[in-house]
Amino acid sequence: MSVQTTTQRPASDQEPPGGLLHRVSGWAMRRAGLAVFLWVLALVAVTVGSTLVGSEYRNDNSLPGTDSQQVIDTFREHQPKASTDSIQIVLYDADGLSPQRARIGEMLTVIGKLPHVAGVANPFTSQGSVSQDGRTAYATVALDVAAADMPAEDVRAIIHKSQEIAKDGLQVELGGDLVRGAQESSGGASEGVGILAALVILVFLFGSLLAASLPLLTAVFAVGSTLGLLVLASRLFTVPSYTAPVMMLVGLGVGIDYALLIFSRYRSELLQGADRAEAGRKALDTAGRSVMFAGCTVVIALLGLLALGLGSLQGVALGVTLTVLMTMLATVTLLPALLTLFGKRIERSVRKHAAKSRRTPGDGWRKLATLVQRGPWIPLVLGTVALVALCLPALDMRLGFADSGTDDPAKTSRKAYDLLAKGFGPGFNGPLIVVSEGDQAAANALGRTLAADPGIAAVTPPQLMPDGKVATVMAFPRSAPQDKATSELVQRLRDTTLPALETQTKATYLVGGATAAADDFAGAVSKRLPIFVLVVVGLSALLLMAVFRSVLIPLKAALLNLLSIGASLGVITLVFQQGWFGAQPGPIEAFVPVMIFAIVFGLSMDYEVFLVSRIHEEWRRTGDAQNAVREGLAHTGSVITAAAAIMIVVFGAFLLSPDRMLKQFGLGLAVAVLLDALLIRCVIVPAVLRLLGTRAWWLPRSLERVLPKIALEKD
Repeated sequence: MSVQTTTQRPASDQEPPGGLLHRVSGWAMRRAGLAVFLWVLALVAVTVGSTLVGSEYRNDNSLPGTDSQQVIDTFREHQPKASTDSIQIVLYDADGLSPQRARIGEMLTVIGKLPHVAGVANPFTSQGSVSQDGRTAYATVALDVAAADMPAEDVRAIIHKSQEIAKDGLQVELGGDLVRGAQESSGGASEGVGILAALVILVFLFGSLLAASLPLLTAVFAVGSTLGLLVLASRLFTVPSYTAPVMMLVGLGVGIDYALLIFSRYRSELLQGADRAEAGRKALDTAGRSVMFAGCTVVIALLGLLALGLGSLQGVALGVTLTVLMTMLATVTLLPALLTLFGKRIERSVRKHAAKSRRTPGDGWRKLATLVQRGPWIPLVLGTVALVALCLPALDMRLGFADSGTDDPAKTSRKAYDLLAKGFGPGFNGPLIVVSEGDQAAANALGRTLAADPGIAAVTPPQLMPDGKVATVMAFPRSAPQDKATSELVQRLRDTTLPALETQTKATYLVGGATAAADDFAGAVSKRLPIFVLVVVGLSALLLMAVFRSVLIPLKAALLNLLSIGASLGVITLVFQQGWFGAQPGPIEAFVPVMIFAIVFGLSMDYEVFLVSRIHEEWRRTGDAQNAVREGLAHTGSVITAAAAIMIVVFGAFLLSPDRMLKQFGLGLAVAVLLDALLIRCVIVPAVLRLLGTRAWWLPRSLERVLPKIALEKD
């Protein structure tokens, strides 16, 4: 099947004399000083505004229609004034706690007078609060506000006052989600390490501190402005507390990446003899268009999260989407202005660095492309097998939510978790809350049935709510909250045990609690994932088809992107679920896979568009498919590698974060970018295009007529 090159070349005289991108970037270059001033003003304004207003992040973990959500709704309906927010003070003495009763009582009295403390249950007068060996006990601190309204400094005050008596063999640790949140580091180290490493790579690439600083400045301005806007947006919309670090992670990587792609094309045009103005125009008309298109694919992938219908992810999707949009705006306004202001010095440094280079730019990549094209089947098969092998562990991925059991062993929340598990059993840290809607006989039958289950260690007597219509039973599993056996217990109770009991008693039973909620979230994600994947992959493929006028290019891109995502999820499973490299074993955060899918799929399109658009440019110019691949890789290989290296160090730096979720994000994104940039774009894609030849640019005439034309290059 042959394709005439003339059918691929849109007539340049049909294009408008400069689109929106050309006008915006042109204005920024003509009014460079004003453009930079406006960006500085915007950054200062949103930073000051957000500082004065303050954030109001809220985690929306509601799952309408699930058993765990119905349990929460039942509590709100039948016990509306009750608060389920509390802090646990765990006490341990190897010689027994009885001699310490007086000191403990005095401490609990002090805690009861602290702000937002509604009451403190003394373990020595509360049934079941002291372990059988008398060495471990816990006191529950009830609060008068919801968790979202509890100031972190007040939680820290409870921690400090409680631990003041920790001496003479008495160990005092505190547990609960509020304690975990109050312990979290304020961050900053991960971002700082990533930025410093990115600067080193850019200096090595361009040989100039000034040239290396421009992509970094662009990213910092974009991320800084978006962070302020996110704080303001949290006052109006439901934005989860973990959105800011995720936004910074993606924003820094994407911001540096996009600016680097445009700056590299600008540098290339200067070395080919263009003056500064012409180099800027050409860079924005080619790489700038590719960046805009790539950014749109990232936005589509992120907004695809809305198809999941999960409130906790919608806020993150909107926050990160805003980051990408601000990054795109900074890339086509702030960066051109900086190139204009520092153009002379940049040109001198570019030419000086090029004069010192002993190699012709792109020679190594031409040799690699030639080597791959000589025997394309070998790298294609080996590369694909490697990706598939890395994908396999993801098939055994178990989703859940991190709890104190996956915290750093040095944290008080983890110590409290371990002490409770040792003193009361592993299931004590994650009790199941079973609700009975029926008469007292139905509630008593529920207690007997749960006590007889081999997976349950103990149950509490049924407790009637004030209105007498609903009773609750707490069941303590024999296994830890994050163990697979606990999830299997929840499934068995819901599918077999309780339905059979409902038939006998005519009552309604619901299983809730943290473990059940994690299982419900994982089930909701799994159920809606196919729709999400179809939306993201379908829309992205249509965009690629419109740009490159090809059916096979989008198909190839979608399949390879899915392989890189699967491989990154496989690595996450090996490290964080199986405990490789010393990581704390546990389930994968339930929303991490879909977030990684959305972000990685979008970012993978960056390299796809940048590489294939340059190949397409050469193909349109020469009509030689093999030469187009070689030249396209020669012009983009070093840039893609450098951009990938920057993303890898920025994402990988988040492995230094104390937050398990951010560690999983950082590792997953870093691995995906590594595989995508080095293995897929630089080896597998050239091999596939060599095998396809001119067929790579085939598009049926029926689609040619209906697809809009989106040009990434201007003649």
